[in-house]
Amino acid sequence: MSPELLEIQPRELKFTFELKKQSSCSVQLVNNFNRYVAFKVKTTSPKTYCVRPNTGVILPKSTCDFTVIMQAQRVAPPDMQLKDKFLIQSTVVPFGSTMEDITSSLFTKESGRYIEENKLRVVLVSPPHSPVLLPNSNNGALNHEPAYGAAILKDQLLTEFENLPPSDIIVKDADKSKSKVSELELKLSEMGLKLSEAQKTITRLREERVTAIQERDTLQQELMVQTCCVWDTKGLF
Repeated sequence: MSPELLEIQPRELKFTFELKKQSSCSVQLVNNFNRYVAFKVKTTSPKTYCVRPNTGVILPKSTCDFTVIMQAQRVAPPDMQLKDKFLIQSTVVPFGSTMEDITSSLFTKESGRYIEENKLRVVLVSPPHSPVLLPNSNNGALNHEPAYGAAILKDQLLTEFENLPPSDIIVKDADKSKSKVSELELKLSEMGLKLSEAQKTITRLREERVTAIQERDTLQQELMVQTCCVWDTKGLF
């Protein structure tokens, strides 16, 4: 079996999947021959992915990288599985060929050229500290397992304040909780002072009401005594 025109690394496209966020990955094409090789990248979901560059010419004993960008998704696919595929077509072109010489007809079977085709599948991986779906070796069901590795540990060391390690996040949350508790205690204390003042005001009003009633009764009694004296005086005359 003759060797392939292009050596492709990696053989699958891995995207870190997060809702409403773009994700990208790079693919390297290696031309191990002493001839010019042209390539073209196609996908089954052109609205979901953007490939740059999607065509090119690789010089003898040289490499070329292309980047695939997955557009931001609003909904996660079932079981984090996608059926999207990529097709890399390659063919030998004359010495000295440039991008201007690359046309779509160059990669059709009607051209009579030998067209080599390699298919790449799409794999979704979860971001650090997020559950990743893995098949269960017992019954094929999907399990949630944390994704960790050397690259993740490196990213943790390079992250800023927003991406604190788990222990710092716990301390940060504890500080927030303490702050909220202090705020609640302060509000309760203020409410207690207001309630105490209200009770004092009620007590004072009650005392003033009792005093007013007593004064009224005294005035009524004095009025009755004076009235009786007037009537007694009139009786004498």
